[in-house]
Amino acid sequence: MASDPFVVIGADAAGLSAASKCRRVDPDREVIVFEKGRWISYAYCGMPYFIEGRIEQLSDLLSLSPAEADERGIDLRRGHEVTAVDPDAGVVTVAGGGEPIEQPYSDLLIATGGRATTGPVDVRGLDGAFTLHNMDAAAAIDAYIAAPETYDEARIADTPADRERVAHNAEQPAPAVAAIVGGGYVGVEMAEALRGRGLDVHLFQRSGHVLQPFGSAVADRVEAELDAQGVHVHTDSPVEELVGDDDIEAISYDGGRQPVDLAVVGVGIKPNTALVAETDLEFGAGGAIATDEYGRTTLPNVYAAGDCATARHTVTGEPTWMPLGLTANRGGRAIGSTVAGDPEPVGEIAGTAVVKAFHLECGRVGLVDADTAREAGFDPVSKTITAGSRSGYYPGGAETDVTLVADRETGRLLGGSIVGADRAAVRINTLATALESGLTVAEVERLDLAYAPPFSPVWDPVLVAAKVLRGSLSETASSGE
Repeated sequence: MASDPFVVIGADAAGLSAASKCRRVDPDREVIVFEKGRWISYAYCGMPYFIEGRIEQLSDLLSLSPAEADERGIDLRRGHEVTAVDPDAGVVTVAGGGEPIEQPYSDLLIATGGRATTGPVDVRGLDGAFTLHNMDAAAAIDAYIAAPETYDEARIADTPADRERVAHNAEQPAPAVAAIVGGGYVGVEMAEALRGRGLDVHLFQRSGHVLQPFGSAVADRVEAELDAQGVHVHTDSPVEELVGDDDIEAISYDGGRQPVDLAVVGVGIKPNTALVAETDLEFGAGGAIATDEYGRTTLPNVYAAGDCATARHTVTGEPTWMPLGLTANRGGRAIGSTVAGDPEPVGEIAGTAVVKAFHLECGRVGLVDADTAREAGFDPVSKTITAGSRSGYYPGGAETDVTLVADRETGRLLGGSIVGADRAAVRINTLATALESGLTVAEVERLDLAYAPPFSPVWDPVLVAAKVLRGSLSETASSGE
């Protein structure tokens, strides 16, 4: 046996990216991946589209199979839970497959991801109440929605789905009214998915707007779109409890009670760090494991990546916690290269994110919220404009709202959001690139963006927004504010 095994805890995006990269760079390195569950390397973001029926089979969401991991020379051990980490001895304790074992490591990656939170709401023990936290949950929700005589078990073929749970849910009467608790990414996407399955949908949001990180301009349009699509949006309506004995019967919320026969709770996630809570690891933003530019923790030869770890923010330069897919994949890949002898930084994070809300595409990046920008030491100035997505005479265009935020003193772009029905999601990448490059608003305005009538007007909405914001900054400077 090799004397320097690279041990990975968790077989999703960060963990298997690291394992695969390490094996490519150093084919002789022993790489062992422990995964306590049955599922590996799946597309969490695709689960609402499976539930809606856009994705025909659950297996389509699997990125890497156990057989493919084996072909790459990865010693993947599913059903093996790491129960303890001893950094002084350089070993992890593993349960599964018999008596617990102690596995030595030369390098260790903690890639335990995040865990769903339900706030004050308890979904346990109620048929029809779910969190969308893993593939088993997606399969269970899909089966529960279907009428008993119509459910097709082929939907979960070639997957390790919990068939007992699926069979139980498939026998239940098809629901008619659904509640979604939480108006973030999952909530908005699930609203569309459940409407697509013919349900009457109520969405409950604790605060005054859905999609809080995207800002009010995006939220206003999304809420109007949800309403137009028949989704009942309840803002400023914190849910107090799910009502029912064996089956979900109603949602109790601040101000009322809504009868339902399906509830999906998606109020957020937290870093899954319980395994190392009693070690000397340092924790940072959001309770995630603190890491440096190479994903190293404060313990020797111990790394962390993905939804359980911090990353450095592109704009503030400070550690932050933003659980996003690219961050996990990129961080894991970089750590795999580093432990194999070719050091690679994990990269910074700008919080670039997109979400689909029926016909709307929504994107955000950087610091959109003014209070957050001020807390980071900036003096934010923000402007929102509305412009056409294509030349006015070309069919298929749509009004696009662009919000840009800049620092008053330096003119540096701090963040922005975009919402519209025509390629708004793609346009956010322009702003992400500008943030990574540290561009000022004036420099963004001078970007040589492509023009052709089917794709963009001469003045792309991003350029229009930059021009308007630069004008506002100039007026502020001339007035002496």
